Amino acid sequence: MASGAGSVAALWTEVNRCGQNGDFTRALKSVNKILQECKDDVTALNCKVVCLIQNGNFKEALNVIHTHNKVFGSDVIAFEKAYCEYRLNRVENALKTIESTSQQTDKLKELYGQVLYRLERYEECLSVYRDLIRNSQDDYEEERKTNLSAVVAALNAWEQASPEDLGLSETSYELCYNSACTLIGQGRLPEAMKKLQEAEELCRQSLSEDSDMTEEDIDAELAVIHSQMAYVMQLQGRTEDALQLYNQVIKLKPTDVGLLAVTANNIITINKDQNVFDSKKKVKLTNADGVEHKLAKKQLQAIDFNKALLAMYTNQAEQCRKLAASLQSQNPGHPRPVLIQVSQLCREKQHSKAIDLLQHFSDKHPESASEIKLTMAQLYVVQGHVTKACDILRSIEDLQHKQGIISALVTMYSHEEDIDSAIDVFSQAIQHYQEHQPNLSAHLSLVREAANFKLKYGRKKEAVSDLEQLWKQNPKDIHTLAQLISAYSLVDQEKAKSLSKHLPSADKMSFNVDVDALENSHGATYVRKKAAKVTGEILPKEQGAGDIKKKKKKKKGKLPKNCDPKATPDPERWLPMRERTYYRGRKKGKKKEQVGKGTQGATSGASGELDASKISSSPPTSPRPGTAGSSVTSSNVVPPRQQKPTASGATRKKPQQKKKKGGKGGW
Repeated sequence: MASGAGSVAALWTEVNRCGQNGDFTRALKSVNKILQECKDDVTALNCKVVCLIQNGNFKEALNVIHTHNKVFGSDVIAFEKAYCEYRLNRVENALKTIESTSQQTDKLKELYGQVLYRLERYEECLSVYRDLIRNSQDDYEEERKTNLSAVVAALNAWEQASPEDLGLSETSYELCYNSACTLIGQGRLPEAMKKLQEAEELCRQSLSEDSDMTEEDIDAELAVIHSQMAYVMQLQGRTEDALQLYNQVIKLKPTDVGLLAVTANNIITINKDQNVFDSKKKVKLTNADGVEHKLAKKQLQAIDFNKALLAMYTNQAEQCRKLAASLQSQNPGHPRPVLIQVSQLCREKQHSKAIDLLQHFSDKHPESASEIKLTMAQLYVVQGHVTKACDILRSIEDLQHKQGIISALVTMYSHEEDIDSAIDVFSQAIQHYQEHQPNLSAHLSLVREAANFKLKYGRKKEAVSDLEQLWKQNPKDIHTLAQLISAYSLVDQEKAKSLSKHLPSADKMSFNVDVDALENSHGATYVRKKAAKVTGEILPKEQGAGDIKKKKKKKKGKLPKNCDPKATPDPERWLPMRERTYYRGRKKGKKKEQVGKGTQGATSGASGELDASKISSSPPTSPRPGTAGSSVTSSNVVPPRQQKPTASGATRKKPQQKKKKGGKGGW
C-alpha cells in the first residue's frame, strides 16, 4: 500500500507539472494511471475530462461524463458537460444543462450568453452580458464588451431593433468592426464604411506589433473586414468595386467557412443571370461542412433562395422545383419559395398554372397575401386581363389606398375606358383619407388629381365638389379658383359669375417676367427674330401707309447647252437607257470583226471595207491638224436629249469599247 500511495502521489505531481506546461497529452496518461489505482476518484475523472477538452476530444469527454454521471453528481461538472455539448453543436442540450444547474457561476454565465447568441435569442443574450460586465472585474472585460457589441449588431441586422447606446469605447478593431455592422443594420452606409476603414487601420497596427505575424496572416485576419466593405459597396450600387474586393477575399482562401460562404453568395447575387458558370463555381463554397453552424438562419435562408434562383437561370427546371419545394416545407408561410416556383412556371409559359399556385397560397396564408396578389395582378396584365388585375389590386386591403396602387388602378381603368370605375377608386380613397387622415398632404393631392381627372373626361359636374373642397382649404389658390369657375360655367353660370369676383385684378396678376430671357432659354420653342441693324438713315413711314409684301420673282429655269426650244424633246429622256421602249439590248454571241485577227495570210470578210479607194469621201469625225475649217458647225448638231427616237426596226450602233488588259481567262 505504501508503495502504491507513493506512486499515485508522484503521478499527481506529474499531472500538475504537465498541466502548467500545457502538455495535456502527457497529463492524460498520468491521470489514466491514477484511475487504474483509484477507479472512482472524482478529481482524477474531472482532470481527465479537462485534458480531453483541451485536446479537442469533446465527444470522448462527454462519454466519460455520461459514464460516471453518478460519481460526478449534477453540478460538479455541469460547465464541462455544457461546453462539450456546445462545441459539438448540440446547442439545445447545452441550454438545458445550463438551465438545470442550481449554482450559476461566472464561467457558466459566459457560456450561457454564447449559447443564447447561437440560438439567436438576442434580447436575453444582451441582458446576460450586461449583468456580467456590471458584476465582474477581471482581465476578460474587453472580450465581454466585444461580445456585447456583437449582440447589438445582430439585433440591428436581423431583428431591425435598435437598443439604446451602450457607450462602448472602440479601443479594438473588433469593437470598431461590430460598430460598423450596427451602422449597416441601421442603413447608415457612409458612416459604416468609415468605421470599417478605422477597423482596418487598428487591425494592421495591432497585428504588426506581433513579430510572428506575417503579411499573409494579417491579410487573412483582414478578410472579414474587406468582405464587409465589399458588402457596403454592393448596397451603395458600386458593384464593380464590390466584385473586385470579394474576389480578393476568395483568393486568400480563408479558413472561416462562414466567411467564404457569405462572400461567394454575394458574388452570385451580383452575377444574377449573367456569368452563370462563375456562379456555379462559387455556389460550391456555400456547401462546405460546418457552414450551417457558422451563419444565422436568415443568412442560410438567403443562400438557399439564391441556389434555387441559380438553378432557374441555368435552365435546371427540375432542380429549381426541388429546391423551392424544400424551402417551402422549411418556411411554409414565406412567400419567396412560391414566387420562385411561379417564376419557373412563367419561363415555361404556364401563366394559368402560376396564377392558380399564387391563389392557393394567398388563401392559405392571408398574412402574406399582399406580395402574392401583386404578382397575380402582374400576371393578369401580361395575359391581357386588365379588369381582373384591377379586381385583384382592389382586394388588397393593406395597399388599396396607397397612392401607387390608386395611380395604377386609374391608369388601367382609363386604358379599358372604364371611367366610372376610375372615379370610384378616387372616391373611395378620398373617403378613406377623410375619415382617418384628413389633414394629410396625400389627401389634398388625391382630391386635386380626382378633380383634374374628372375635368379631363368632361365630368365637370362631379369635379365641382372636389374643386370647392380644395378652394376652401386654400382660398388664395388662383389656379383652383379658375378651374372651379370653368366647371361652374357649364353647370351654374350665376355661380360662376359670383365666384369670378374673387379673381384678382389684372394689375395684381401681372408678373415681372423678362421676355427676352424667357425666349432665349433652353425650353423656348419659338424665338422672336430681332430686326437687323441698318447703318444708313431710316426714312420714316408715311402715316396710314401699310406694309406691302414684296412679291418674289420666279427665276426662269436654265436650259442645257445647244438646246433647240422648237424641237420636241424625247419624253423618255429622264429614264435610264435600259428602261426606254426603244432599247433592244446587246446582241450576245456575235463578235465584231476586227483587223489583225485570224491566222497569218488569211483575209477577212470585211477586207473590202478596208480598201481606201472604195470608201466615199466624208467629213472626218474629228478635225485633223490644219483642217479646222472643214469641221461641222455646231449649229447643225442636235443635242442628245433633243433627238427623237429612231424607227422601231432600226438598231443603234454602239461605239466600240477598248479591250481591257488582263481580263478573266487571260494568259
